[in-house]
Amino acid sequence: MSWLLPVALLAACTAGPSERPAIVVNDGDPGPPATTDAGPQPLPPLGEPKNQAVRWAQCGPEVTDRLAKLAPPASLKIDCGRVNGVLDSPYAPGRGTMRMQVLRVGTGPVPLVVVNDVDGLPSTLYAVKLAMTLSPDFLTKFSLVGLDRRGTGNSDAVRCVPEEVRDELVALDPRASDVTAWVDLARTAGQQCTLALESRLPAIDSWRTAADLESARLALGMERLHAIGHGEGSRVLSVFAERYPNRVGRMVLDGVPDPNEDAAVTLAGVAEGADALFSAFAEECARRACELGTNARQALTEVLSAEPLATENFDLTPGIVLRGVLAALPDRQAWPALSKAIADARSGVPDGLAAFAAPVVQETDELPAMFDGTLVTRCNDTRGRLSTAQMEATAKDWNTRYPVFGGLTAQWLALCSPWPVASHPVTQPHAESAPPIVVLSTATDGVTPHAGTQHAAQQLTSAVLVSWQGTGHGALGMSPCATDTVYGFFSDGKIPRDGTVCPP
Repeated sequence: MSWLLPVALLAACTAGPSERPAIVVNDGDPGPPATTDAGPQPLPPLGEPKNQAVRWAQCGPEVTDRLAKLAPPASLKIDCGRVNGVLDSPYAPGRGTMRMQVLRVGTGPVPLVVVNDVDGLPSTLYAVKLAMTLSPDFLTKFSLVGLDRRGTGNSDAVRCVPEEVRDELVALDPRASDVTAWVDLARTAGQQCTLALESRLPAIDSWRTAADLESARLALGMERLHAIGHGEGSRVLSVFAERYPNRVGRMVLDGVPDPNEDAAVTLAGVAEGADALFSAFAEECARRACELGTNARQALTEVLSAEPLATENFDLTPGIVLRGVLAALPDRQAWPALSKAIADARSGVPDGLAAFAAPVVQETDELPAMFDGTLVTRCNDTRGRLSTAQMEATAKDWNTRYPVFGGLTAQWLALCSPWPVASHPVTQPHAESAPPIVVLSTATDGVTPHAGTQHAAQQLTSAVLVSWQGTGHGALGMSPCATDTVYGFFSDGKIPRDGTVCPP
């Protein structure tokens, strides 16, 4: 049955009397201990909400204005609500609150919480987008509950990098491998985020976001958390499974970041995957005789080499061009618009690429730039730091090995380098006593490459891996085989065979 439809920062940076370090250290309460039960638990029953505390109501304009761009059908029932979470800053463990936006789509009585990539659509919007690929029958048994993760969307979103600093940083040409400039601007960005966020800063990470899922479970009145993670959002669910194994229900992780603690290793895989995804886009573009002809890479190179085109809000510099392309590339449905945008830019019309890049780099009254929340979350989650010499060698190497996105990916090594390493160890989830967890991988994925997802699945004790031999970011809603497998898992408790392969 298919669901598918036809670094060290400023040594002494203070705001008034304070003994806080410039970037606070993430050493919060580790949370409740894992269960001592030996081995994985059996798959739990679905159950239904009891004493649900979320007050669902019509969504306000802060949500509906963004939903309009997705154009969901009128038949899709959508409601909004709020969930209160615990800030849990290292300066006040277990104290302080955060208000988080949730959105429910569908009429099914069993909620599936949805968590997206920190640098992708807010989870509320992603839940709607995902629902638009699923059958009405599924949405009468389940409802998707998107939770804007802390620091993103309408959940206490991060606004901390000054516009002029962000503009200068994202405009840098990553192909130039100017690591010193990257680090200098990253240091300034971090100093300003410290001043703007204060004790909130170290509380924006995957460890504490996993606790937000526990708050959501309680508010939804569910004995177990049933959930879908997409890409980097799957890391949050795997951390939840490590922290709260006795509260894990039926979970699907659609692409998972490589859990390797060596940031250079994991990012090299991302750079390789992103370049492979662009190659797949170029091949598809040539097959359908798109505006870029038979050499999409050459067309992009011409745009990158030309004088930056001016838009109303920013210039289309190489750094912004690459961010725009990378924002659009994971969504195969956006490929026709992406090829047109590159062709238009080559002809001197910047609007298409600017539209793809804007949510990443531009702050508005309604929403922050995705860059800010991504910076804080990634750097709080990243353990490894490289010297300047190591970063320079890596950037040059990746620009050669991965000529499209190698330099842009290498920038993240520099952006997090001024941040001190968190004293709380980066969680390496094994979830030894959690019930079976379905992990989906995509053969050509530029965000969570197959090899990294496979590594994550091997590390999770109860994971079963289903591999889609397709292209894009995420298999759910794209692969009929993977989608039907997930349907059977959620609806009927059918656990797929580990190592199942779905055709392209």
